[in-house]
Amino acid sequence: MQGPGIAWYLGISAFLFGTGALGVLLRRNPIIVLLSLEIMLNGGNLALIAFARHAGNGAGQIFALAVMAVAASEVCVGLGLVVAINRRRLALDVDKLSELRG
Repeated sequence: MQGPGIAWYLGISAFLFGTGALGVLLRRNPIIVLLSLEIMLNGGNLALIAFARHAGNGAGQIFALAVMAVAASEVCVGLGLVVAINRRRLALDVDKLSELRG
């Protein structure tokens, strides 16, 4: 029993990536934008792992782990910025935020 083929995984990956891209483009809350970026990265990771499974080697899994580490650091920095913005009592709207003034 082999399970689903690579096309199914790539379809789900494209759906995740498209959902994340719509979330980044349509939403204005920075927390939702960060979550949408994470969904996009997870879609990319699923594609990497599907191609690695298809090729029969572990390079895709290793690269996906590296992407997960970068995604975790991105979330830490992004949530730190959201907390800094919230402490200054600024509006949490992505369009209105051009820079953090010290």
